[in-house]
Amino acid sequence: MTDSHKQRWITSIVVLPFLITALLLGGWALLAATIIVAALGQFEFYSMFWPGKSNLPYKVIGCLLGAGLLYGAFIDSPYTMLACITGGFWVGSLGFLLSYGAGESHSARFEQAQVLTAGILYLPLVIQTVLRFSPVETGLILLACFASDIGGFYAGCKFGKHKIWPTVSPKKTWEGSIGGMLLCTLVCLTIGTVFGTAPWWAWLPLGLFLNVSSQLGDFFESALKRTLNIKDSGTLLPGHGGILDRIDSILLALPAYALARAVYTFF
Repeated sequence: MTDSHKQRWITSIVVLPFLITALLLGGWALLAATIIVAALGQFEFYSMFWPGKSNLPYKVIGCLLGAGLLYGAFIDSPYTMLACITGGFWVGSLGFLLSYGAGESHSARFEQAQVLTAGILYLPLVIQTVLRFSPVETGLILLACFASDIGGFYAGCKFGKHKIWPTVSPKKTWEGSIGGMLLCTLVCLTIGTVFGTAPWWAWLPLGLFLNVSSQLGDFFESALKRTLNIKDSGTLLPGHGGILDRIDSILLALPAYALARAVYTFF
């Protein structure tokens, strides 16, 4: 086992108890955990586009608006959530307007508003679903993503020969993808059989759906980093990179489960 591989396991073992505690306590503890994860992930997201101290006020404002959105979800206030999303768009847009109006057309970039808003949509808007799911549902999503990652990694190391999408992620293989899908489906079937109310067969398509969502979420962040010439989103988690590198798959699996949940009752 390589040092980097050992670091991944150590980091997971250290972080997991805090995650489980927040889920079990719920309420304000879960809100605090979601705000911390979202803010750290948002800051990494913004820093990929604005390295170092560049646009630092935008980074801070984006994270504060993200925290406000999560609080709005916590108190069940859609207007607060909407205000935070539109606030992000208009903070960036007015910054663009003022720069352009001051004759700084060379530095005025509307993309700043797009990046600021995207950070709010990509992380806190998605993560707020955790506040609405039961602990078992959130646990199912997290374990499904972990199973996809772990199964994909070990199956790819052992059997991987055929690249699945080399322009996006050169190391990932079809064999690894299938291994991750099988383990993810098995985890969903096990959790569903023990805790769920849906028949056993309903957990199979859910497992496939969560696995595909998880893989696409991972591919998206990989492509984003490649366009920006970045290896990792950050260095916060030894062996994993940044927060985004750890939760990229979860950020698509959460809304995917929300969609499946709206169509069919699993718990």
